[in-house]
Amino acid sequence: MTTTATALAADDAFFTALLTADGRALDALLADDFSLVDVMAGQLVPRDAFLGLVGGGDLEFLKVDRDATDVAVRERPGLSVITGRTRMTMRFQGEEVTAASRYTHVFVKDGGNWRLLAAQGTPEVA
Repeated sequence: MTTTATALAADDAFFTALLTADGRALDALLADDFSLVDVMAGQLVPRDAFLGLVGGGDLEFLKVDRDATDVAVRERPGLSVITGRTRMTMRFQGEEVTAASRYTHVFVKDGGNWRLLAAQGTPEVA
């Protein structure tokens, strides 16, 4: 499998873990110093807080649609940056919201595996 293919597989695994609320998979996939800039409020969410939200059920991903025609991968040794578009329906603390966004995921090689170091979602304005 090519570097691009394995990075895209890690990106797929991230979205699958969100949809299935698989805390163990997220824990393995996220770098120790992972952070997320959330799509709804632009707040910085550290790794442990993100794992707590998803694993604790405060943040549920009900649906994630990705635009397969709008994905780009840029690579450097040990680094892969993936950009794409999503439309996600989430439930945060009981309130359902939908967000269309562009995202950037930064993956780094760690022990031979791709781990997600940083994620940012930027809302698309209709």
